[in-house]
Amino acid sequence: MSTTPGAPTNPAGADGIPIDALDFYDDLAVENTRTWWQANKDRYLRSVRAPLDALLAALEDEFGAAHVYRPNRDVRFSADNSPYKDHQGALAATVPGMGFYVQVSAAGLMTGGGFYPTGTDQVSRLRAAIDSPRSGQDLQRITDALVGQGFELGGDRVATRPRGVAADHPRLPLMRFKSLVAKREHGCPPWLSTPEVVTQVRADWQSVRPLVDWLTEHVGATDHPRRR
Repeated sequence: MSTTPGAPTNPAGADGIPIDALDFYDDLAVENTRTWWQANKDRYLRSVRAPLDALLAALEDEFGAAHVYRPNRDVRFSADNSPYKDHQGALAATVPGMGFYVQVSAAGLMTGGGFYPTGTDQVSRLRAAIDSPRSGQDLQRITDALVGQGFELGGDRVATRPRGVAADHPRLPLMRFKSLVAKREHGCPPWLSTPEVVTQVRADWQSVRPLVDWLTEHVGATDHPRRR
């Protein structure tokens, strides 16, 4: 698991995500500046990063090491120059950009799994696998089950239908996806700031494992190296 230099550790294990983590992002929304961040960096490390690191460490035995994303935003191509993200996310990846996700923000806790493509070849393989009767029907069953459990399907998708796909395709809604995730918004439940958060996130990640396994098998990592 990736950790921030200087971040405090929790040798006793995951004690939960404190409510101050949510308050931190509420306050950041009011003043998203480098000056405010530097004045509150210790609070970020204490209330956001250390509890998240402890949670991920408790899940590592089953889902592998997780990468905690940088809190800084890439503003090079954005009209929004806010320097910091309004959330803290982490991914336990099966391949780059694909795996089990958890996020803390002012809105509370979000869990899920899926993928965002790092190469256009992955989108092509996704649609080919959805188009195939056997693998496509498997994915339909998986996503239907997740929706039935209260997960929301999301991801980038085209507004109508991909070029060359028949209007009466039996899995047209799935064919529209260019990325695919299943997520659950928990908000701020009573167990968030208790050790039970490990049990809850573990259960959600176990629920999305069939989706992550399907994506890992049929889409996999990109064959296109990243441009430098």
